[in-house]
Amino acid sequence: MSQDDLDIDLDAIERRMDGAMNALRTEFASLRTGRASASMLDPIHVDAYGQMTPINQLGTVNVPEPRMVVINVWDKGMIAKVEKAIRESGLGINPVSDGPLIRLPIPELNEQRRRELTKVAAQYAESAKVAIRNVRRDGMDQIKKAKASGMAEDDQKMWSDEVQALTDKAIANVDRALEAKQAEIMQV
Repeated sequence: MSQDDLDIDLDAIERRMDGAMNALRTEFASLRTGRASASMLDPIHVDAYGQMTPINQLGTVNVPEPRMVVINVWDKGMIAKVEKAIRESGLGINPVSDGPLIRLPIPELNEQRRRELTKVAAQYAESAKVAIRNVRRDGMDQIKKAKASGMAEDDQKMWSDEVQALTDKAIANVDRALEAKQAEIMQV
């Protein structure tokens, strides 16, 4: 067996850990913080033309002020469907129609709702950490297989340390992202 066969693909491990971090950022973006954001509408799909379509493909989404999202729906026949999808989304936002525009006033979050959202953010972060630890375990399994195929003890230790360093860095990134998101949620 050649030395190349014993190498561990750290880039693939790091990419998978970055993927967990990107998924976490997407989940965090969907959490409403009392501040308007176009990305808060990303999870909402509308039954348009016989298929479920994201709102941003049915109109232009703008954030003209910190507490307002405005959707300029291109097809006037879709306005009622877009409004209904937003009302039923669980975001707690009541859309207001103004011709082709749908205005979404973002209400202030009360203290209890803020605390609930910080808990949800913590759950998202924990899921990301579990995903990162699973990638770490896969990397360590690769190292064990390589050791069984003749990898030297020193090489095994070096690769294990590399995988652990990537894991520690990824977990620290998740913790920082969670702290920032919780601070944003609690900000009044």
